[in-house]
Amino acid sequence: MHQLFAGANNATGVSILPAGARVNSGKSSTYEANVERRSITSHDAAGPAAVRHLTVDAESAGQRLDNYLLRVLKGVPKTHVYRVIRSGEVRVNKGRAAADTRVNAGDDIRVPPMRLPEPSSAAPAPAREFPVLLEDEHLLAIAKPAGVAVHGGSGVSSGVIEQLRSARPAARFLELVHRLDKETSGVLLLAKKRSALTALQDQFRSRDTGKLYAALVFGSWPEKLKVIDQPLLKGLDAAGERHVRVVAAGNTDARRSITLVKVAQRLPGLDATLLDVSLKTGRTHQIRVHLASNGHPIVGDPKYGDFARNKAFAKQQRFERMFLHARQLTFDHPGSAERITLVAPLPDECETLLAP
Repeated sequence: MHQLFAGANNATGVSILPAGARVNSGKSSTYEANVERRSITSHDAAGPAAVRHLTVDAESAGQRLDNYLLRVLKGVPKTHVYRVIRSGEVRVNKGRAAADTRVNAGDDIRVPPMRLPEPSSAAPAPAREFPVLLEDEHLLAIAKPAGVAVHGGSGVSSGVIEQLRSARPAARFLELVHRLDKETSGVLLLAKKRSALTALQDQFRSRDTGKLYAALVFGSWPEKLKVIDQPLLKGLDAAGERHVRVVAAGNTDARRSITLVKVAQRLPGLDATLLDVSLKTGRTHQIRVHLASNGHPIVGDPKYGDFARNKAFAKQQRFERMFLHARQLTFDHPGSAERITLVAPLPDECETLLAP
């Protein structure tokens, strides 16, 4: 297994990479840009009301037909895309195809007339690079800072993915492999090839990855509480925002969720405990909800935390973020199949808080 380190603690470890990979010291740098952009060619120069023929590029090979069209026809309602597929108006190499048909490079896809949304007049996302943990022709792994969403939406104009695409206009392909909450820092994986995206997402779905988080919680965590096995139910709060809560076992709408917890450091001066947290399941807000439901919310958690205590702590310690950090991620490299472990050191503000 290879361990890859970046950031201030890089000197403490030896980095061994797959062939062609690069590790950055944690600072933004100049990147080698791919010379081609991802392209979907059209045989017709007609306007949006005409039948169009799309040629599948190599990077899209293996993708489901529905997902391919949803990506290419950005802004077209999902229900409309599925309707034209079901009706047979979408043809692949002149034949009818189902939504789950896998497309191949060079396939000709006939798309019926449909009106695409007007181009947005919104300002483009600002170009931004992030500290690189690993980069090669297959993937890009960065250390995401706290306070940055992974993508735009829900009141966020742009996130990591939009900012990276703006910074790398020549990139043919760049997609998020997984997600982290806006308030969470740490290891974030992006794919630079469709094949890498598919392979990595399959690993996440089948739980073949290893995730380790650092979480600072209020109070003294019980030494014997090492496994939290509580079902979680997603819903909406009074403001209409997504909200997750623990429910009683047997709730048919909930999903079983298992979190493993180990005490890493007790900090009586802060009345807090630093925990190493790993996941057996990967539910929305799982760590935050499980820790809070057991009486020890994460320091600075704006959604599930102790709001009064957060405010006092921020004032006393000058620490104004949520202390949840994706410290380590283990997976099989999509190109070499080598087992890789990426480590993102704690951000400076977290290290300072924990310092004696």
